Amino acid sequence: MRRRMMIVVVGVAILAVVALSLLSCWPAINVVETGKTPEYPDIAPRRYEATVERVFDATLHAVNRLPRWSLRSYQPETREIHAEARTRLFQFVDDVHVRVTNQGDEAVVQVRSASRVGKGDFGQNARNIRALFGAIDEQMQASDGHR
Repeated sequence: MRRRMMIVVVGVAILAVVALSLLSCWPAINVVETGKTPEYPDIAPRRYEATVERVFDATLHAVNRLPRWSLRSYQPETREIHAEARTRLFQFVDDVHVRVTNQGDEAVVQVRSASRVGKGDFGQNARNIRALFGAIDEQMQASDGHR
Protein backbone atom coordinates (compact mmCIF):
# COMPACT_ATOMS: atom_id res chain seq x y z
CA MET A 1 0.00 0.00 0.00
CA ARG A 2 2.81 2.43 0.89
CA ARG A 3 4.60 1.52 -2.32
CA ARG A 4 1.47 2.25 -4.36
CA MET A 5 1.02 5.60 -2.63
CA MET A 6 4.65 6.49 -3.32
CA ILE A 7 4.22 5.63 -7.01
CA VAL A 8 1.13 7.84 -7.22
CA VAL A 9 2.91 10.76 -5.51
CA VAL A 10 5.95 10.44 -7.80
CA GLY A 11 3.66 10.15 -10.84
CA VAL A 12 1.77 13.31 -9.91
CA ALA A 13 5.05 15.15 -9.33
CA ILE A 14 6.35 14.09 -12.74
CA LEU A 15 3.12 15.20 -14.40
CA ALA A 16 3.35 18.57 -12.66
CA VAL A 17 6.91 19.09 -13.90
CA VAL A 18 5.93 18.11 -17.45
CA ALA A 19 2.89 20.42 -17.37
CA LEU A 20 4.96 23.36 -16.13
CA SER A 21 7.63 22.80 -18.76
CA LEU A 22 4.97 22.61 -21.48
CA LEU A 23 3.44 25.86 -20.27
CA SER A 24 6.77 27.62 -20.61
CA CYS A 25 7.05 26.55 -24.28
CA TRP A 26 4.15 28.77 -25.36
CA PRO A 27 3.35 32.35 -24.48
CA ALA A 28 0.51 32.82 -21.97
CA ILE A 29 -1.90 34.36 -24.46
CA ASN A 30 -5.19 33.18 -25.89
CA VAL A 31 -5.57 35.53 -28.88
CA VAL A 32 -3.38 35.68 -31.99
CA GLU A 33 -3.91 38.23 -34.73
CA THR A 34 -1.95 38.53 -37.96
CA GLY A 35 0.62 41.29 -37.74
CA LYS A 36 -0.44 42.31 -34.22
CA THR A 37 0.84 39.60 -31.89
CA PRO A 38 4.48 40.22 -30.90
CA GLU A 39 4.79 36.67 -29.54
CA TYR A 40 4.33 35.39 -33.12
CA PRO A 41 6.17 37.83 -35.41
CA ASP A 42 6.07 35.28 -38.24
CA ILE A 43 2.26 35.35 -38.37
CA ALA A 44 1.56 38.26 -40.69
CA PRO A 45 -1.33 39.10 -43.01
CA ARG A 46 -1.12 36.93 -46.14
CA ARG A 47 -0.92 38.70 -49.51
CA TYR A 48 -2.09 37.27 -52.82
CA GLU A 49 -1.74 38.65 -56.32
CA ALA A 50 -5.40 38.02 -57.09
CA THR A 51 -8.76 39.72 -56.82
CA VAL A 52 -10.35 40.02 -53.40
CA GLU A 53 -13.36 38.08 -54.72
CA ARG A 54 -11.19 35.15 -55.75
CA VAL A 55 -9.28 35.12 -52.45
CA PHE A 56 -12.51 35.45 -50.43
CA ASP A 57 -13.98 32.48 -52.33
CA ALA A 58 -10.80 30.44 -51.76
CA THR A 59 -10.92 31.34 -48.06
CA LEU A 60 -14.54 30.16 -47.76
CA HIS A 61 -13.62 26.86 -49.42
CA ALA A 62 -10.59 26.52 -47.14
CA VAL A 63 -12.67 27.03 -43.98
CA ASN A 64 -15.17 24.41 -45.15
CA ARG A 65 -12.39 21.89 -45.85
CA LEU A 66 -10.47 22.17 -42.58
CA PRO A 67 -11.17 19.36 -40.09
CA ARG A 68 -12.99 20.40 -36.91
CA TRP A 69 -13.77 23.83 -38.39
CA SER A 70 -17.29 25.09 -38.98
CA LEU A 71 -18.41 28.18 -40.84
CA ARG A 72 -20.62 30.31 -38.59
CA SER A 73 -21.26 33.30 -40.85
CA TYR A 74 -19.87 35.25 -43.77
CA GLN A 75 -20.50 38.65 -45.30
CA PRO A 76 -19.61 38.84 -49.02
CA GLU A 77 -20.13 42.63 -49.03
CA THR A 78 -17.44 43.24 -46.43
CA ARG A 79 -15.56 39.99 -47.21
CA GLU A 80 -15.61 38.87 -43.57
CA ILE A 81 -15.86 35.31 -42.27
CA HIS A 82 -16.53 33.95 -38.79
CA ALA A 83 -15.65 30.32 -38.15
CA GLU A 84 -15.20 28.06 -35.15
CA ALA A 85 -12.24 25.73 -34.79
CA ARG A 86 -12.42 22.92 -32.23
CA THR A 87 -9.34 21.44 -30.62
CA ARG A 88 -8.81 17.75 -31.14
CA LEU A 89 -8.52 16.46 -27.59
CA PHE A 90 -10.82 18.51 -25.36
CA GLN A 91 -13.01 20.06 -28.08
CA PHE A 92 -12.32 23.62 -26.89
CA VAL A 93 -13.76 26.20 -29.29
CA ASP A 94 -11.71 28.99 -30.82
CA ASP A 95 -13.37 31.84 -32.72
CA VAL A 96 -11.65 32.65 -35.99
CA HIS A 97 -12.44 35.93 -37.73
CA VAL A 98 -11.14 36.53 -41.25
CA ARG A 99 -11.19 39.64 -43.38
CA VAL A 100 -10.07 39.92 -47.00
CA THR A 101 -9.17 43.43 -48.11
CA ASN A 102 -7.91 45.05 -51.27
CA GLN A 103 -4.52 46.78 -51.20
CA GLY A 104 -3.48 47.92 -54.64
CA ASP A 105 -3.10 44.89 -56.90
CA GLU A 106 -3.16 42.49 -53.96
CA ALA A 107 -5.77 40.85 -51.78
CA VAL A 108 -4.74 40.72 -48.12
CA VAL A 109 -6.07 38.14 -45.65
CA GLN A 110 -6.12 39.20 -42.00
CA VAL A 111 -7.02 36.65 -39.32
CA ARG A 112 -7.79 36.79 -35.60
CA SER A 113 -8.08 33.52 -33.66
CA ALA A 114 -9.23 33.66 -30.02
CA SER A 115 -9.84 30.96 -27.44
CA ARG A 116 -13.16 31.14 -25.62
CA VAL A 117 -11.76 29.76 -22.37
CA GLY A 118 -8.46 29.87 -20.54
CA LYS A 119 -5.57 32.28 -20.28
CA GLY A 120 -3.23 30.32 -22.51
CA ASP A 121 -3.84 28.36 -25.68
CA PHE A 122 -0.67 26.19 -25.88
CA GLY A 123 -0.08 27.67 -29.34
CA GLN A 124 -3.45 26.56 -30.74
CA ASN A 125 -4.51 29.95 -32.11
CA ALA A 126 -1.24 30.28 -34.01
CA ARG A 127 -1.78 26.75 -35.38
CA ASN A 128 -5.31 27.74 -36.44
CA ILE A 129 -4.01 30.67 -38.48
CA ARG A 130 -1.20 28.63 -40.03
CA ALA A 131 -3.65 25.85 -40.95
CA LEU A 132 -6.02 28.34 -42.54
CA PHE A 133 -3.23 29.98 -44.56
CA GLY A 134 -2.05 26.55 -45.72
CA ALA A 135 -5.58 25.62 -46.82
CA ILE A 136 -6.04 28.97 -48.62
CA ASP A 137 -2.70 28.48 -50.40
CA GLU A 138 -3.80 25.00 -51.54
CA GLN A 139 -7.16 26.34 -52.71
CA MET A 140 -5.50 29.18 -54.64
CA GLN A 141 -3.10 26.73 -56.32
CA ALA A 142 -5.96 24.38 -57.18
CA SER A 143 -7.96 27.21 -58.73
CA ASP A 144 -4.88 28.33 -60.72
CA GLY A 145 -5.02 24.98 -62.50
CA HIS A 146 -8.68 25.52 -63.40
CA ARG A 147 -8.38 29.00 -64.90
